[in-house]
Amino acid sequence: MISSENLNKPDKPASDAAIAPSYSQEDVQQILHLALARQEQSGEMTRAQLLEIASDLGITPDALQAAEKEWIARQGEFQQRQVFDTYRRNQLKQHLVRYSIVNSFLVLLNLASTHDLSWSLYILLAWGLGLSLQAWKTYQTEGEEYDRAFQRWRVKQQLGQSFTTLVNKWIKPQ
Repeated sequence: MISSENLNKPDKPASDAAIAPSYSQEDVQQILHLALARQEQSGEMTRAQLLEIASDLGITPDALQAAEKEWIARQGEFQQRQVFDTYRRNQLKQHLVRYSIVNSFLVLLNLASTHDLSWSLYILLAWGLGLSLQAWKTYQTEGEEYDRAFQRWRVKQQLGQSFTTLVNKWIKPQ
């Protein structure tokens, strides 16, 4: 690693200049990422600039195109995961509203009929336990179970889209 004092001394002997530092691929990526982040631009680059940078780094256009396709696929999956997380949170909110309405009614019914909380308290606590477990599951966004739930949701969405497309083609013949 290069020390900051070596970088600030332009009049170093030739023997020190001959020793070139070496960086791991991860170090190079981090350095380039920081340099790009510090670069004073509008925050966006054109595809031509991306190709030029890749060319300067010795990255072939084919490798860049493959990386770009992979990045687009990852972005698509990231967006789908955000939609999935929003869907799960909305489902939880719906269950919370149902829980509140039904249990408020049951507690009032229990109070009106027996003038104390007896049987409604058991329902309130049991349902609340289930709801709290669902909430924990909803906000757990990593792990195998989350990935399985996401894949199930994704397949369900794809089947729904396929079915809708099929029905639309059948209803509206071309």
